[in-house]
Amino acid sequence: MAIQIPSRQLFINGEWKQPALKKRIPIINPATEEKIGDIPAATAEDVELAVEAARKALARNKGKDWASAPGAVRAKYLRAIAAKITDRKSELAKLEAIDCGKPLDEALWDMEDVAGCFEYYADLAEGLDAQQKAPISIPMETFKTHVLKEPIGVVGLITPWNYPLLMATWKVAPALAAGCAAILKPSELASVTCLELAEVCREIGLPPGVLNILTGLGHEAGAPLACHPNVDKIAFTGSTLTGSKVMTAAAQQVKPVSLELGGKSPIVVFDDVDIDKAAEWTAFGIFWTNGQICSATSRLIVHENIAAKFLDRLAEWCKNIKISDPLEEGCRLGPVVSEGQYEKILKFISTAKSEGAKVVSGGARPEHLKKGFYVEPTIITDVTNSMQIWREEVFGPVLCVKTFSTEDEAIELANDTHFGLGAAVISKDLERCERVSKAFQAGIVWINCSQPCFTQAPWGGNKRSGFGRELGQWGLDNYMTVKQVTQYISDEPWGWYKSPSKL
Repeated sequence: MAIQIPSRQLFINGEWKQPALKKRIPIINPATEEKIGDIPAATAEDVELAVEAARKALARNKGKDWASAPGAVRAKYLRAIAAKITDRKSELAKLEAIDCGKPLDEALWDMEDVAGCFEYYADLAEGLDAQQKAPISIPMETFKTHVLKEPIGVVGLITPWNYPLLMATWKVAPALAAGCAAILKPSELASVTCLELAEVCREIGLPPGVLNILTGLGHEAGAPLACHPNVDKIAFTGSTLTGSKVMTAAAQQVKPVSLELGGKSPIVVFDDVDIDKAAEWTAFGIFWTNGQICSATSRLIVHENIAAKFLDRLAEWCKNIKISDPLEEGCRLGPVVSEGQYEKILKFISTAKSEGAKVVSGGARPEHLKKGFYVEPTIITDVTNSMQIWREEVFGPVLCVKTFSTEDEAIELANDTHFGLGAAVISKDLERCERVSKAFQAGIVWINCSQPCFTQAPWGGNKRSGFGRELGQWGLDNYMTVKQVTQYISDEPWGWYKSPSKL
């Protein structure tokens, strides 16, 4: 039976609202290339209403309903959201799979992570009250000082299409836990599950205006959100190019931003590894989520002593990856998200070949799939440091390869990038792994694995991969400001100025 995409409107002030211009954007199933529904297209007028609703939500009852309510109050709503997501896990995973092409098993895993993330930030919200008025030791006995942690205010959250609901949750859960009110703008390429999050919020009775969800195009909805004077912060996940534009817009009002941007992460494989274990992690690091991960370890740097054997074995692992419709049992590689991405990835592969690189595995559409935006797992060798395939993010199932002979050379190759999101090292020598981990210029390092991610641990990059950290306590701090409160406690006058005479 075909999965029905619910027809939704924009979610503003706790209600479904038709977009001002009444425009809608078609949803294309990337596995079939067929239209399966549509989403509302928000514009600046809708952003205005959403920001106004968020402002009112913060001010309601002088903030006591949400922003300055006890953390336990907000935690109750976050846990209710988590419970609903868990109840609807199977349905939401199927919607995610047909919307963005993600294999169903991955989408199910994502839904578990979504619920887990809301639960985790519910716990942190409850813990916030005990942290208030934390005293600070100061060197003068005539004063006492403490710190208040307060929500930053109204936040704009702009999220990508590769993990539609999970990336939204990474921002929504901590923002709400902190006491902010939010406007979520998911990618127009995959918004279906974010609109279902709106329905969940409506069902559990989340106070109106606390979370508003606007689907639409970046230039029509994302841009007016980023530069809106009544939005206090923007958190963005997406391309480095768009991130730069968001930062420029926010800079006009000296508005804080946190950016999680592109990557070209290395995986360094030494010659003492178990070949099969290392090959599987190498494949997983680039072909999981159809290769569409900002942290994908898309540059393999392998020791020259094992390079030929390792690449032969890796190619065998790749041929064993089941490429199919995401809903088919056992699917491990689905289609990329859109025709535009499909064409862009194939162009990267053809440019690599024209620059002198060699495609040793994959590189085209799988022969058994005539429809859909499918690209085979691709391995490219004979790569030089100046080639586009080595320097630019493909955001698809494409791995480029270079060899090394010394540890220092491996580190130099690993850090030879404008990006700095993730990096992996595989070796049985754990002291070497420690040295290499310290030398990597990246925000996330994996030892003898690639891509594991936990809600409790910080996530974010260096260099052009952005700044700020999501997840863990760091994710909550993203949405809070710190207020210093200092009190003079002596009965004595201050005595700095000569006292005027008393008549």
